[in-house]
Amino acid sequence: MNRIVDTVALLQGSNIILDDFAARFEAAGPAEQIAITEAIDRAGQERLWELAAGRTVRLDELVPPGFEPLHPVIFHGKNSLPAVSRFQKRFCRPPPGTPGCELWGFNFQPLRWLVPLTGPGYFVAYEVENQLGTIAIDYRRVPTAHPADWPPIVDNSFRLSRFIYHGTVDYLRRISDHLLIGRATRGGTTEMPNWFLLCREDVDG
Repeated sequence: MNRIVDTVALLQGSNIILDDFAARFEAAGPAEQIAITEAIDRAGQERLWELAAGRTVRLDELVPPGFEPLHPVIFHGKNSLPAVSRFQKRFCRPPPGTPGCELWGFNFQPLRWLVPLTGPGYFVAYEVENQLGTIAIDYRRVPTAHPADWPPIVDNSFRLSRFIYHGTVDYLRRISDHLLIGRATRGGTTEMPNWFLLCREDVDG
């Protein structure tokens, strides 16, 4: 089997060890990592979420400290929905003087015709300490500025955004240096049957 098929197949084993999966994933090249991410189905995502319980993520690991404000970092995503499952989450540091410790971001949708209907899905990310994860991606809040090439900021009650992002808080757990697993909640507490993977794209600051 090739590396992509072989790595995904690990999730079907009865005695999978998360560190073994993580090592196999990190040994892959950047394009292979994205391909592995996009090949993992709903059942695989749910299993990774359970295996990654207690594995922390910090803001500095999403956007390195040396990055300038509003300099984006791209994560390639695959969610557990039956359709329109590929996306990107893009994060950046806010301008100096922004209160608190947080990142700003939005959901990039490759199917551009959907954006006028669903909105860009802006969010604010910050650290938390609870049983679901250590990073909250909070769609109840939106940034006050964005990089020049990002879309205009709209509230998540906008059009169909109301049914996708409005009132939603996602939590993240670590799988490896480049791969995170997330789960959506309603209002930050009610767990939803929706999971997603995020594969970090390496860029220079």
